[in-house]
Amino acid sequence: MSNIIIYGSHYGTTKQYAEELSRRTNIEAVSFKDIKEINNYDKIIYLGGLYAGGVLGMSKTLKKLNKISNKTIILATIGLSDPTDEVNKNNIRNNIKSQIPKEVFEKAKIFHLRGGIDYSKLNFAHKTMMKLLYNAVKNLPEEKQTAEDRAMIETYNKKVDFIDFSSLDKIVSEI
Repeated sequence: MSNIIIYGSHYGTTKQYAEELSRRTNIEAVSFKDIKEINNYDKIIYLGGLYAGGVLGMSKTLKKLNKISNKTIILATIGLSDPTDEVNKNNIRNNIKSQIPKEVFEKAKIFHLRGGIDYSKLNFAHKTMMKLLYNAVKNLPEEKQTAEDRAMIETYNKKVDFIDFSSLDKIVSEI
């Protein structure tokens, strides 16, 4: 059986998770930018950072899949907000559902991990986007703020690290 960990990481948090998962499972971890053919793998584990509702590289990568009936597909998102918040999880799942083929979504086991952010390392476009989002949500009444909104307000313009490698345990068990 041939297995692969594929990751989409812009600033490194998701890559850290992918490398740790690779270390624990002895499965090679490769950036989605470097993966050419994924149909040769029986088990595909995709870890992707959340950016503006999307999962980095996931759609581009998983659209290459065909004949998935005999494949195991595991997806893990890495984001700033609390992955145990049900509203947040449902929003992420709905975004994933809109980005990948229906049969892939229905077959996938989906996990959510918490990442981090370092505003000093964001590129101009991401800094601008985060400032616009922050300004849009900072004055919302608390009862209208989502967990994602609150996480952004609490972490805005800071360096925070919520990486928790023990959260990989469920994925390792699934593998």
